[in-house]
Amino acid sequence: MLTQLRIRDFAIVEALELELAAGMTAVTGETGAGKSILVDAISLLLGDRADSGTIRHGAERTDISAVFDLDALPAARAWLAERDLHGERECHLRRVIASNGRSRNYINGVPQPAQALRELGEWLVDIHGQHEHQSLLRREAQRQLLDDYAGNSTLVVELADHYRNWNRLRQELRDLRQASSERDARLDILRYHLRELAALNLAEGEITELEAEQRYLANASQLLDTGQRLLSQLSEGDEDTVADRLTHSLRELDTLGRLDARLTPVSELLNAVLIQVQEASGELRSYVQALDLDPEHLAQIEQRLTAAHQLARKHRLDAAELPALQARFEAELDTLEHSETRLDELQQAVKTARAAYQQCADQLSERRTAAARELGERVSQALVGLGMPGGRFAITLEHLEKPTPGGLETVEFQVSANPGQPLRALAKVASGGELSRISLAIQVITARAARIPTLIFDEVDSGIGGGVAEVVGRQLRTLGGNRQVLCVTHLPQVAAQAHQQLKVEKQTDGENTHTQVASLATEERVTEIARMLGGLELTANTLAHAREMVEKAALSTIDGED
Repeated sequence: MLTQLRIRDFAIVEALELELAAGMTAVTGETGAGKSILVDAISLLLGDRADSGTIRHGAERTDISAVFDLDALPAARAWLAERDLHGERECHLRRVIASNGRSRNYINGVPQPAQALRELGEWLVDIHGQHEHQSLLRREAQRQLLDDYAGNSTLVVELADHYRNWNRLRQELRDLRQASSERDARLDILRYHLRELAALNLAEGEITELEAEQRYLANASQLLDTGQRLLSQLSEGDEDTVADRLTHSLRELDTLGRLDARLTPVSELLNAVLIQVQEASGELRSYVQALDLDPEHLAQIEQRLTAAHQLARKHRLDAAELPALQARFEAELDTLEHSETRLDELQQAVKTARAAYQQCADQLSERRTAAARELGERVSQALVGLGMPGGRFAITLEHLEKPTPGGLETVEFQVSANPGQPLRALAKVASGGELSRISLAIQVITARAARIPTLIFDEVDSGIGGGVAEVVGRQLRTLGGNRQVLCVTHLPQVAAQAHQQLKVEKQTDGENTHTQVASLATEERVTEIARMLGGLELTANTLAHAREMVEKAALSTIDGED
């Protein structure tokens, strides 16, 4: 539900801030005052095309923002959560249009493209009388509304699940059949490749071990020569080894230490170094003695590595990936060798899934057919009371040749606005006033099932008056019993039925023109409706009539008509 609307420097609005309530709100004012500016601003906020012409003369930019209560809109909250835009129970939208025509758009403070505003707007507001936000003109929305009216929500979800399962099994069957048609050739290729891989018999991680061992054996001579030379320098040479020098230094320090005890720590450090050198020599000796100069073993390893790399190049992968390739080939071979059994199983599974889909689709078609007939009759009856005598409304279900996730038929709303005229698609109805009244009739009848919480009617009273206007007003008031309804109107019969009323006034100081919107108290409503009844000159009779209209509408609420 729309709870707040802020407009700055839009058209002839300098600054405007409105708190909006549930129920029916009438927007009234003199001709030319700019009553539709609120509708235009909301349309712009919900992603309509923006241009610099919307900016108030003399201003640099237009800034429009709104707050929506999402407490009863789990689908909108889910949409926001999927995009990490979720807040608490409210959603804040904002659009800023600069003088160069560019716009910046925000959802809960996060910059978003205009398309995101349009997508979210589909859950928040439905503007009747303007085609841009008229959800009832879309085939998908018509099908959804019919299903909601018929209580088909669970069945629709079940049908989509059946379709996905059937489609998945069909794809698996197609893949297996294609593989089966090439089965013999593929089996020969797989068996040939597996014989090569089995002959190599390369273990997981073996390539790394072979490469490390090859490096070791290829450099064994250098390791042996250098190791022996270092061992000779450390402790096993004929003369002047590191160990010999350290031993000689320790003897001299012992002699000096008897003369000056402060040299004792130096002697201890050198003794520790000598021990370390001796231990290092022992480790190096063991390493040199264990070195294996085995040219034949080296040749075997290099031959195995060469074979592995050649086979890997053949399959265009790294040699280390050959064991995994062998496992994949073995799995594919097993699948193909047992494909006949799996083919039979899949064929039966596809038949079962198709039958389950068909059963669910048939049930859904029956419910849709019954609901379409009932809803068509109820809307047709409502059109008579809305000033369209002889008007007919029907919902046609056209059978589809191919199954779809949404069922076996398309749904189309059709209408004949005048006697003798054929039924035509609702989307092709030319008159905005007729379209608004048709939409009103549908919305009132399906109000409990409808998803969008805020409805705006901009041309609902076009071309009507008298008793029909009062019927329209009552219908809107009834709709406002469980939806938020904003109605721009010039008819007092409609405005009197509202739960609350906004008055739009255009003011000028001779140089600049401004539009202001005020929320009217009860007495102010009486005066405004009297003006709508009798023009500028308000008489006692006009005021009394206006008061009676407002009080009568209020009493209808107390009596339970809402």
